Amino acid sequence: MLAPVPDLADYGISPDHGFLPSELPLTALPDPYYARWEAIASNLQGLLLSKRIRETVDRLPTLSTSYLQSESEWRRAYVVLVFTLHAYVWGGHKPEERIPPQLTIPLLEVCDHLELPPIATYAGVCLWNYKPVFPDEPAGDLNNLTSINTFTGSLDEQWFYLVSVAIESRGGPTLPLMLRAISAARKGQSGVVTECLHEMAERLDDIGALLERMYENCDPYVFYNRIRPYLAGSKNMAEAGLPDGLLYDDGKAPKYGQYGGGSNAQSSLIQFFDIVLGVEHRPTGEKPQTPETNKEGVVGRPRHGFIQEMRSYMPGPHRRFLEHVNAVANIREFVEARRSDKALCIAYDACLYMLRTMRDKHIQMVSRYIIIQSKGAREQTQPAARNTAKPQNLASTRPVDKKKLRGTGGTALIPFLKQARDETGEPAIDAWARRLLGDAPVPSGFAALSKIGENSDGHIEVVGLSGTWAADESEGGICHW
Repeated sequence: MLAPVPDLADYGISPDHGFLPSELPLTALPDPYYARWEAIASNLQGLLLSKRIRETVDRLPTLSTSYLQSESEWRRAYVVLVFTLHAYVWGGHKPEERIPPQLTIPLLEVCDHLELPPIATYAGVCLWNYKPVFPDEPAGDLNNLTSINTFTGSLDEQWFYLVSVAIESRGGPTLPLMLRAISAARKGQSGVVTECLHEMAERLDDIGALLERMYENCDPYVFYNRIRPYLAGSKNMAEAGLPDGLLYDDGKAPKYGQYGGGSNAQSSLIQFFDIVLGVEHRPTGEKPQTPETNKEGVVGRPRHGFIQEMRSYMPGPHRRFLEHVNAVANIREFVEARRSDKALCIAYDACLYMLRTMRDKHIQMVSRYIIIQSKGAREQTQPAARNTAKPQNLASTRPVDKKKLRGTGGTALIPFLKQARDETGEPAIDAWARRLLGDAPVPSGFAALSKIGENSDGHIEVVGLSGTWAADESEGGICHW
């Protein structure tokens, strides 16, 4: 018997806003009992500038979470505590390993309630951390958004978060749309599935356009040197001074934990796109195997380990929703069984093309915001290697003279992104789409369609103020799509 198609309401997901909360996030906890938490969150910039964040947190009493009532309050508490956590860890000349009980105890309780790890996640910095500038205008419009909390107070940091919020808002209606397509596929309604795929492709195109708006107000230098360090996690951070991760001291049995930092790979929306379209991701470097048809309701081949790991950084209901969708996804098989239906196949391939184009744009963005910036940082640091003066800012404490860079999520990125992008085109149905989206050599008689920002062999080459150079082995990134 087939599993039922998910009901969004069962997972607290909005048919209009998707994974964004149905109600606007709280800008502050209503109970005055939590005023001390809110005072720190609202003054992070001054506390970081004066290097007094740690002493301020150390003087806090250990507040109980028993006064948190609604889910909105639990989410707000999480936002306040993880912003405070990251400021505490990274707000000095070197990172602080031990997290005191007055922060550890309530943070662990809040994270246990929300089913999240005790670290800043995409949900904390994006999904639950925005408000409209004008309440009477659409809350999902990028031109009507502002962030509630930031580390730096800069427009650049707000814009970095808000572009993702706008993407989530624009992509939200694709959830009921594609659930409708799954139900229609079960009934053999090709026309309905085709209609849904057409609208899906349009939404993906809009999301790609929103992604490109990142360049408008988020400067790459500011992001790399001033914002990104605060988003770092505690996993793979030995060279930064956290060989064992963070020591969460609850006053009884302190325990180390290692977690990746905030990353857009933790966006349930992006993983939803892959699942409903049947895009499979393999471990980085692994070649595609002989295709095997996966029947609806049967668990398919294991997905990319990093992608699966990122689900543990999603709120519990969102994670379970993706698992449910994965169990009933049938669009790819439905289209493959109807190759003679050209309208259906073109609509499906158009979705893959739009999704792959979005990933192309993201690779370019990572190159501009991370790779070029890291190269500039190495060039500035190496000549001054003999300078023993005390570092003057947070960015200067980061190890930058490494063969490879790591992103806030803690994984190899450029190889991962390139492969994820290429895998997006693998399910393409028609021959023209396979040539357009695939990596196989182009047969004679067909024009070569080179990838954006790459050579014909897939080798990325970046041309910019730092010169022309390759990025084939680089790691790192602002997010992991």
